[in-house]
Amino acid sequence: MTYGTKAACALLAVFGSLAASPVADASVATAVPPALLGGTTRVATVRHPVTGYAAPGRHAVAKVPATWYGYQSVLPVLAMTPGWVRVRLAQRPDGATAWIPASAVTLGATPYGIVIDLKSTRLELYDRGREVFSAPAGVGAPDDPTPLGHFFVAFIEPPPVPNDGYGPFIIVTSAHSNTIKDWEGSGDAVLGIHGPLGGDREIGTAGARISHGCIRLHVSALRRLSVIPPGTPVTVVAG
Repeated sequence: MTYGTKAACALLAVFGSLAASPVADASVATAVPPALLGGTTRVATVRHPVTGYAAPGRHAVAKVPATWYGYQSVLPVLAMTPGWVRVRLAQRPDGATAWIPASAVTLGATPYGIVIDLKSTRLELYDRGREVFSAPAGVGAPDDPTPLGHFFVAFIEPPPVPNDGYGPFIIVTSAHSNTIKDWEGSGDAVLGIHGPLGGDREIGTAGARISHGCIRLHVSALRRLSVIPPGTPVTVVAG
């Protein structure tokens, strides 16, 4: 993963893209999703590259990789039918989904879910449907807002070197900026959850609209998310 050189940047630069016109989930998140309140989320670890379809075995729409930037593809499962699973994808458009053969994945589960409330500027962590943690967050500024929708943790990676305030790790999500299409020539603009980038005072105790779309946390709050595995749902709501 390559980062921009500006210390104030809250966007992760992603090079390249996946070929596809996958099915987009048109739902817009406006409140805590019922699935998070109900418990765990089933996830699919992709064992080898596979074609994704708009319906089981019909109308190929995506190439789903087994790894993305060297990290295993672990995707939330939205539905299942004999021999097939419908998964959420990491590429544009946000909310993209596809059906893939069940034989290509190993199924597991995550008990966690993250909700980012843009109205209250807070991040909330759920464990088996119960809120266990809440923290003020720096979210997208009005000219570069954090997109609403249903996303997930694509992978977790170490911070860049030198570390300009990203914290101990970066949670890379499947969300993409709607206002920045090509961050510093990267070809994409994927959003992450990371440290304050020196903006602790701006985040304060109430949160703030200060980033280019990513979620900034105090380092102590970010450390609380160290238990989160890939595939964990991330929902951005309007409040």
